[in-house]
Amino acid sequence: MDLIIFDLDGTLINSEAIILGAQYETFKRCGRVHPGREAGLGIVGLTLDIALAQLAGLDAPDDMLTQTYREVFGAMRLQAQNDPSLDEPLFPGVAETLARLRAVPGLKLGIATGKSRKGAEFIVERHGWQRLFDTVQSADDAPSKPHPGMILNAIAETGATAARTAMVGDSSFDIEMAVAADVVPVAVSWGFQPVEGLVALGARHRLTAITELPVALGLAEPAAA
Repeated sequence: MDLIIFDLDGTLINSEAIILGAQYETFKRCGRVHPGREAGLGIVGLTLDIALAQLAGLDAPDDMLTQTYREVFGAMRLQAQNDPSLDEPLFPGVAETLARLRAVPGLKLGIATGKSRKGAEFIVERHGWQRLFDTVQSADDAPSKPHPGMILNAIAETGATAARTAMVGDSSFDIEMAVAADVVPVAVSWGFQPVEGLVALGARHRLTAITELPVALGLAEPAAA
C-alpha cells in the first residue's frame, strides 16, 4: 500500500453536534424548515454550497444559505471552546491507528474532505497532525465529492499508484469517489451514513473499528486468537 486517504467528518472526527446545530440555526435564520437529522447527516461530505442546496431541496446553491451557515458555524466553533457539547472529538482508536500507520515504512497518509481548506487546516492544527499527513485535499482543491479529483490530486502529489491507494470514509460520496478513482474503497460503520449502503456501492472492506484498518489492508497480521 502506497497511500491511505481519510475523510474527516464522520470518519476521523465526530462533528455531528456542531454540524447539525449549525444547519438547524441556518435554516431557522433563513426561514426554512430543516428536514431532520438523517437528511442533515446524509449530505455531509459534499462541498458546502452543494450540500446546503441539496438539503434545502434547491436546484442550485443559495448564497444566503451558504454565507449564513459559515457565520453560524464560525460562531459555534468559538462557542465550543466553553461548550463541550459542540466539540469535535476523534472517534475511538483514531489517534493510535494513525500513529501506527505513520510508522509503516513507505506508507503515506492523506485527507480528502468536503471542508474548505481553512476548515481542514483547523482540524489538522488542532490535533497536531501537521507532520502526520502527506497530502490534504479540500473543497477548495477539486470538484465536490463524489468527483474523483481529490483522490487523483492526492495520488499525483504523493507519487502513489491507484491500485495501491485506499480511501476510507463513512459516506456514499467517499465510496463513489474511490470507485471512480479506481482505488480501494473502505467503509466505516460508525459514521453518518448506514454502512450497508456503502458496501452496496462497492466498498471492499467494512470496518467496525478504525483499529481494524491495518489488518484489512494487509499492513499487519491478525491478532492471535
